[in-house]
Amino acid sequence: MSVLRGMGDVTNPTSFSNRMRSRRFAKFEQLCQPLARPLRIIDIGGTQTFWEQRGWAGKSDVQITLINLMHTPTKYDNLESVVGDATNLSSYANNSFDIAFSNSVIEHLFNADAQRAMAKEVQRVAPAHWIQTPNFWFPMEPHFHLPGWQWLPINVRAGLIRRWECGQRGPYPDPKDAMDAVREIRLLSGREMRRLFPTSTLWSENFYGLTKSWVAYGGFPEAAAQ
Repeated sequence: MSVLRGMGDVTNPTSFSNRMRSRRFAKFEQLCQPLARPLRIIDIGGTQTFWEQRGWAGKSDVQITLINLMHTPTKYDNLESVVGDATNLSSYANNSFDIAFSNSVIEHLFNADAQRAMAKEVQRVAPAHWIQTPNFWFPMEPHFHLPGWQWLPINVRAGLIRRWECGQRGPYPDPKDAMDAVREIRLLSGREMRRLFPTSTLWSENFYGLTKSWVAYGGFPEAAAQ
């Protein structure tokens, strides 16, 4: 388990997870190149560490608003931390930003209704979007670090995490806490992502021939997208 935890450590710039993120971000940067500056980005669930590791923290031609349920202090002029809800961004008018960005957040919303609400909001507040999420059908579950975790009955998963640490979660001896931890994560399939983002390009991030995660993106200049 310690090996898997190390591979998924997003604070370590050399971890497997961060290497995959860097590969994805290279495509995002390509899509952004033709866009006018300054570039306004709303990052739902974003962190200062993520943008530091990508080299965008402190850039003078990019302004990034980080939306989280709790305030997270930042030390860069181009990063603003705002308390907000991914499913309700009503404090922002249509197209308040140039890009709506989110990395591994939409799967944390407990249910399909909340995921639909987030998808609708990110496509409303910006003309372009980049939304990434792990693939339901990839065998290694990225949050609990157990192969096939997402395919087990929910009661089995709750029973496991009541007794053992799974990934960086648990153990949760209280039955309600265990069930809440399990229900928080609802991984999405490619078919579900297409329903949420019907006009977007759905890009599959592959690992040894298997789709590890999905990225729905749209609204970028056609030449950059190709």
